Amino acid sequence: MSQIYRLNNVGYINRDKKISFKFNGKRYFGYKGDTLASALLANGVHLVGRSFKYHRPRGFVGAGVDEPNAKVQLYYKGANTEPNANATEVELVEGLIARSQNCWPSVSFDFGAINNLLNKFFPAGFYYKTFMWPKSFWYKIYEPIIRKAAGLGIAPLKPDPDKYEHKYEYCDVLVAGSGPSGLSSALSAAKNG
Repeated sequence: MSQIYRLNNVGYINRDKKISFKFNGKRYFGYKGDTLASALLANGVHLVGRSFKYHRPRGFVGAGVDEPNAKVQLYYKGANTEPNANATEVELVEGLIARSQNCWPSVSFDFGAINNLLNKFFPAGFYYKTFMWPKSFWYKIYEPIIRKAAGLGIAPLKPDPDKYEHKYEYCDVLVAGSGPSGLSSALSAAKNG
């Protein structure tokens, strides 16, 4: 697949090391040094997500942490998954699998986009006034629907298989708070060694 959106011989990528990855079920390639966002742009992928409330199409508008639209769900080998990752901050690695969030069944055809047609019925904070009656519907009907609509990524169901550095610190006396009793306790502990 040609990368017509990539400048030739420019940038800090290593063009000798091709990396294969999948986005929304389709296989693409990038190079060592690419982010997921730069590889997608080089492959001509501009639609990466949908807006939160009305499910309007969203593409890249920023770089790094400033990118508000390109939130993706990452799947690594094993049970490891990461929701709400910025595509502009994800380093491209071999075998990476990423999917758009907040869309169903796909980012290009999203049933949630019907909210855009009904936007007159969904003003800001509409759910605070709309779902008040009957009260018995709240926990069984309204709340599950709102929670389903509000979520972006899918939280992992299994424990994180990765190992992290950690260090245990111990202390004889710990004073939490800087009010009168905290200061008094700290002064007393300091006097007693």
